[in-house]
Amino acid sequence: MKAMILAAGLGKRMGNLTKDTPKPLLQVRGKPLIVWQIENLVKAGIDNIVINVSHLSQQIQGVLGNGSQWGIHIIYSVEATPLETGGGIVKALPYLGDKPFIVTSSDLFTDYPFERLMNKTPVSSHLVLVDNPPFHPHGDYALKEGYVCLKSEPKLNYAGIGVFHPDLFANQKPGVLRLSMCLEPAIESKIVSGEYYAGVWHNIGSPEQLALCNAA
Repeated sequence: MKAMILAAGLGKRMGNLTKDTPKPLLQVRGKPLIVWQIENLVKAGIDNIVINVSHLSQQIQGVLGNGSQWGIHIIYSVEATPLETGGGIVKALPYLGDKPFIVTSSDLFTDYPFERLMNKTPVSSHLVLVDNPPFHPHGDYALKEGYVCLKSEPKLNYAGIGVFHPDLFANQKPGVLRLSMCLEPAIESKIVSGEYYAGVWHNIGSPEQLALCNAA
């Protein structure tokens, strides 16, 4: 199974921290955020990773290289301007093949065991949901009998981790696209499965969150 790490965002909420450094290279506990994600994927048995890049992309490519330092192969999908999550995945589809692939965000600090996803073969997608963080108290989706729901309660937060079948994006045109535009019709059709994860999960979206994660 291949994986994609989303790393093309501008990181505007990080203020001056991302003026000269791309957000994926900000450090948590002495290691860049994106490296934590790479190591977690490698631990699960992933050896082919696609990374979309845009803001200060050469820095990310310079630090990570071709992946040989982890014994894997890294391909970069370069975006002239960030295309959002859905658009980034659509652009990277030629590198991801015709089978389900893992997607995770580069700005997460988590101990989620990616090996749980290695044998997932969803019709459209499988999402990992977590408890709602303080900055997103109302959540995104609910879980009911193993499927993601739009209208049920209580709502949980989409963790930025999932497995996606390329068919989910088959009819999408290249360009800026929110992932929710692809997911919500599939959720309505009851073809999006999901799971709840109660372990360590932090979305590093502000300098304060970065500091708290480093101090934990």
